[in-house]
Amino acid sequence: MVDRRIPRWRDLAPLMQFKRPELDPVERRLSRALTIADLRRIAKRRTPTAPFDYTDGSAEQELSISRARQAFEDIEFHPAILRDVSRVDTGWEVLGARVELPFGIAPTGFTRMMQTEGEAAGAASAAAHGIPFSLSTMGTTSIEDVARAGGPGSRNWFQLYMWKDRDRSMALVDRAAAAGFDTLLVTVDVPVAGARLRDKRNGMTIPPALTPGTVLDALPRPQWWIDFLTTEPLAFASLDRWSGTVAELLDTMFDPTVTYDDFAWIRDQWPGKVVAKGVQTVADATRLTELGVDAVLLSNHGGRQLDRAPIPFHLLPEVVREVGQDTEVWLDTGIMSGADVVASVALGARFTLVGRAYLYGLMAGGRRGVDRAIEILGEQVARTMRLLGVTSLEELGPEHVTQLQRLTPVARAGARV
Repeated sequence: MVDRRIPRWRDLAPLMQFKRPELDPVERRLSRALTIADLRRIAKRRTPTAPFDYTDGSAEQELSISRARQAFEDIEFHPAILRDVSRVDTGWEVLGARVELPFGIAPTGFTRMMQTEGEAAGAASAAAHGIPFSLSTMGTTSIEDVARAGGPGSRNWFQLYMWKDRDRSMALVDRAAAAGFDTLLVTVDVPVAGARLRDKRNGMTIPPALTPGTVLDALPRPQWWIDFLTTEPLAFASLDRWSGTVAELLDTMFDPTVTYDDFAWIRDQWPGKVVAKGVQTVADATRLTELGVDAVLLSNHGGRQLDRAPIPFHLLPEVVREVGQDTEVWLDTGIMSGADVVASVALGARFTLVGRAYLYGLMAGGRRGVDRAIEILGEQVARTMRLLGVTSLEELGPEHVTQLQRLTPVARAGARV
């Protein structure tokens, strides 16, 4: 038998610890977000279906993005124990200048459609955290305004789609150079737009159209529409006014005739560093390295172009072996945690870029949401490094990561036989 008694105040007092209520609704919801997945859930509640699906979705059956994410889930870390990890350095040099974290913000189009602060929020947050911000050709904030948002000392990169109108493309490049952007990301995997079926089913247009369906969808998300209707009209900062679907716009603009010769010509026009974004084979990585690029970015465009495309994370070790001594190898697609970033660095990536992870934060809370996304990823990077027993990015290596092999249904059947 257990003797029972009435609890005394001195026993209860230490247990009664009430937190002061957070009155700011943005801070309240962001403080509950512990992972990028948490930010995604908040973003989905606060954003109309069409812009959320534009961010969240990819091409056709969305196999490329699901496989890319699965690749990160299918890793096994190998920690070293009994190491002094009281201090860790999460930064190093990328293209000759220091970054405080081994990831930056990827270029994303139509960003003010997700949340009205748009690229300005991303640029300001990136600068505050000592990482680069990349502006898309399809951005909704001007090159000059992004430079101002980041402020003195910020590191901004410009992502170029080659249009059919080459003169207009290169005019943007000249503006970026004049505004102090130091790196040009030339996207090489978009001869035409991928089949982004969520956008087609949602009838997504630029600008968003007020239809009976969108009005009904807006009812539980009034703040998005209030912001949309009471701020600067949504438009592309580098294009003429456009009214139509996203797919129609992309197919009108993108140039399917771009070749390696064109890439070399673009490289020669740019005074800073040049990165080839969208590399998906070892052969192309090798040829681009021979052309003198400063980095190759392994990417399948977040799964938004060719479905069933190569998984960049799986491609990484072989590309590093082939060209890593001559050029930096970067990675994007599927990164949803700091552990994904650490695994990429361990297998040879010098840098990584995050797109959706940043946009989920933006949709969840504007500039403060972007800050929260970067904080979550940065904390996860540092914690994963400590748990692996390393104190700097230079100490990470292939010995820290194993890519587990998942058996396909056919292979499993063969194994049973």
